[in-house]
Amino acid sequence: MNASTAGDGGLSVGSVTVPADALVWRFSRSSGPGGQHVNTSDTRVSLSLDVAGCGALGRTRRERALERLSGRLVGGVLTVSVQTHRSQARNRAQALERMAELLAEATAPPPRERRATRPGRAARQRRLDAKKRRGDVKRSRSRPPLD
Repeated sequence: MNASTAGDGGLSVGSVTVPADALVWRFSRSSGPGGQHVNTSDTRVSLSLDVAGCGALGRTRRERALERLSGRLVGGVLTVSVQTHRSQARNRAQALERMAELLAEATAPPPRERRATRPGRAARQRRLDAKKRRGDVKRSRSRPPLD
C-alpha cells in the first residue's frame, strides 16, 4: 500500500492524487483529555470524500472502492473521524492518513486467482507413509489378540 498526503493538502493514493477541494473538513468539540481546553476548542476532525463523485479516482478504481467500502459509505461519501489527539493539527494529519489507507486498500487491484495444482508423487507418498505410521502407533496401543 502506497498512500500518503500530498503537499498541497490533497490526498495521494498510489499513483492517484485526490485534489484538496474534493475533501470536506468538519471540526467539532472533542471528548477526552484536555481539561478546560476541551470545552472551548474544536479539536475533533471529520474528513469526508465523495467517492461516488470523485473523478480523480477513475472509473475502475471508483467502482472498486464503492464495492469494497459499501458498508462504510453514506450516500457514496466516505467519512473518517479522529479525536485521539489534543491538537487539531495532529487530528487532521491522522484523518488524512486514515483516509489514504482506506482508499489504498479499497482501490488496490484484486489478488491473482490461485491456480489449482495436484500434489506431486513424493507428497502423496509422504502422506501415505504418515498414515501408515499413525495406524501402526494406534495398533501398537491396543491389546494383543488372545490366541
